[in-house]
Amino acid sequence: MIGANDMSMDPGTPEALAAADQLIGALSCAAVWLRRRWPLGLAVAMLPVSFVSNTAGGAVLVAFFTLAVHRPFRHNAWIVGISLALAPLFFWWRPDPDLPYLVSVVLTVLLGVAITGWGMFVRSQRQLMLSLRDRARRAETEAALRAEQAQRLAREAIAREMHDVLAHRLTLLSVHAGALEFRPDAPRDEVARAAGVIRESAHEALQDLREIIGVLRAGDPDDTGRPQPTLVALDTLVAESREAGMKVVLDNRVTESAAVPASVGRTAYRIAQEGLTNARKHAPGAEVTVSVAGAPGDGLTLSVRNPAPPGDVPPVPGSGQGLIGLTERATLAGGRLEHGADEDGGFQLRAWLPWG
Repeated sequence: MIGANDMSMDPGTPEALAAADQLIGALSCAAVWLRRRWPLGLAVAMLPVSFVSNTAGGAVLVAFFTLAVHRPFRHNAWIVGISLALAPLFFWWRPDPDLPYLVSVVLTVLLGVAITGWGMFVRSQRQLMLSLRDRARRAETEAALRAEQAQRLAREAIAREMHDVLAHRLTLLSVHAGALEFRPDAPRDEVARAAGVIRESAHEALQDLREIIGVLRAGDPDDTGRPQPTLVALDTLVAESREAGMKVVLDNRVTESAAVPASVGRTAYRIAQEGLTNARKHAPGAEVTVSVAGAPGDGLTLSVRNPAPPGDVPPVPGSGQGLIGLTERATLAGGRLEHGADEDGGFQLRAWLPWG
């Protein structure tokens, strides 16, 4: 509107040229609606328009600003550079009646540079916001993946606990139930004792299963109420196995079992428990030796060894799964676990756990 008013008030401009200038300016203003769909094409089309029309000056600035916002710098450099290079020629051909020639050229160049710089600043701000949003989305995705991984690790830990605990209890049940099945004429005292062990083992298995379900519901092992067994409970574990009819020799050379860190003690207890369970399943009747030694700084060493079984043992379903879980458990604790058959046909489970 300012450009059209200046053209109509300029006595040096013919009326026909002023009308054409205003028409071109009006069409340029209408073309501004296309600036976001075709910013580069509109800016290129405005180059000749800016050279022939004063009224289109505002629309030209809007087109250049939009180009700087939506396109890289190289496009702006070429198009705006050509427009500013034509500014001296334009004001030589159509001088401004109110301003000197040099002032008009300088003001036009400064205005074009300012508009382009402003558009580039807006573009950089938008790109920064897009990068921040993208980073936030990636952070949310990574957080979700970490949460999913933590849930998976928790499920695996619970599965290991379930296997270690219930396998021990159920093998006790199997041993005593098998004894009752093959010795129906056993004395009443032995039958009562075996039945008591079965009842107690079933009760303990049910209690352990409730603890695991409590972990799944509460999401925190500390909420289950019952403390997890550590190395201090190793004597009780051996006593249970002896009551089940196993021959177990315990060689505990750790003078202060209570001084062992709780996490290390729990891992050592589970390794011993799994070793006794495996010996009971794969070498029934064989004498099992459990050895524990260690000191702060040297680590804790634990081994469970049994000789070859006295007779043929039928294959047990699911064999080897507990050893895989124990190896992973020892690795997570910072230690190592080895297992394998001896030369005489026996089997040995060896583990080392850090004790700092």
